[in-house]
Amino acid sequence: MTIAARRIAGLVIAAIVVVADQAIKAFVHHRSNIYEPLEILPIFRLTYTQNHGVSLGLFQADTVEMRIALLLATLAIAIGVFVWIFRERRMLDIVALGLVLGGALGNIIDRATIGYVTDYADLHFGEFRPFLIFNLADVAISTGVVIILARSLFWHEKREPAEPKRPAPEIH
Repeated sequence: MTIAARRIAGLVIAAIVVVADQAIKAFVHHRSNIYEPLEILPIFRLTYTQNHGVSLGLFQADTVEMRIALLLATLAIAIGVFVWIFRERRMLDIVALGLVLGGALGNIIDRATIGYVTDYADLHFGEFRPFLIFNLADVAISTGVVIILARSLFWHEKREPAEPKRPAPEIH
């Protein structure tokens, strides 16, 4: 696969994440009783929440100025990831960056249009919740970041052995 095709694949992955994330959020928003959790599996349900902060509800953006600052900061990160896709050559890294970009854009759309990020994925084991309520965009971002970190920490490409230096020809 050519480098250009890899980069296009990364952008397609980002687009798929955005469309899927926004479709699920639209479903959650347009349910007849938005505030009533919808059980999908015994350990998973859709539970509507509004996230006015960043990951894990940290750094709550309570004012218009703070919401705009958070939107601009996440937009700057998304632009950086977009540029990074076009500088990257390895397919696995491009896939990971596509996931991060798609997730970031999905959450940016929420912030720009409704002022907060819609979270809905409620994974639970009885009363135990290993995570706060999250969304598909968060999963994509987290997965992409884990791939990038694992790749950088554990998977090093082997370098081609350097050719031995030949002595300079002697001049007689």
